[in-house]
Amino acid sequence: MRIDVLTLFPAMFAGPLDDSIVRRARETGLLQLAVHDLRNFAPDQHRRVDDRPFGGGPGMLLKPEPIFEAVDHLASDQTRVVLLAPSGRTFSQTVAEELATQSHLLLICGSYEGVDERVREALADEELSIGDYVLTNGALPALVVIDAITRLLPGALGDASSARDESFTQGLLEGPQYTRPAEYRHLRVPDVLLSGHHEAIDRWRVAQARERTARLRPDLLDQAARSAQPLESQG
Repeated sequence: MRIDVLTLFPAMFAGPLDDSIVRRARETGLLQLAVHDLRNFAPDQHRRVDDRPFGGGPGMLLKPEPIFEAVDHLASDQTRVVLLAPSGRTFSQTVAEELATQSHLLLICGSYEGVDERVREALADEELSIGDYVLTNGALPALVVIDAITRLLPGALGDASSARDESFTQGLLEGPQYTRPAEYRHLRVPDVLLSGHHEAIDRWRVAQARERTARLRPDLLDQAARSAQPLESQG
């Protein structure tokens, strides 16, 4: 998979993309990743990428010209252009799984008060938001998207079952996990996990995941129930 990132703050990507699973995916060729400074696509010698909004208002907007030039340079017919913006659909594990099937993603990081609307109208295939809050720019959301997608690439994780068993993958939060020692400060690991009875362990884990989801994120169970309803009953 190839991911290109268009940003005003390329230095924000240096640490996170050079460590852990993302680094290994890059080293093994599973992920081709490049971060591009939007200023390099500015049409004037001053590398200006922002201007005041027409009609007045606070702050500055990213100008259309550098973004259009960058997309012309970086994108192909197989590219999915994603604008990171608060107005986008909420990023989730389901969205990550969808994006992980793409051959090429181009992530556009918003900044300041946003981007010229023509970027949305003519360039972006979709908009994504990582939550209902405001960040300084789109670099952190882009990092979240890259990390979540990279984990889903075949071969990125040491154990292929890891991605299947994580929170949200099955529509549930992941249940409790334990490791050695079996007892610590009078806190014992549940006996079923020490039993060696794999079917009983699987049943316990599913039950624990459902209990934790019902307690902490009941909305996930509601979504799963709605998705399972026949179309006639949803109408």
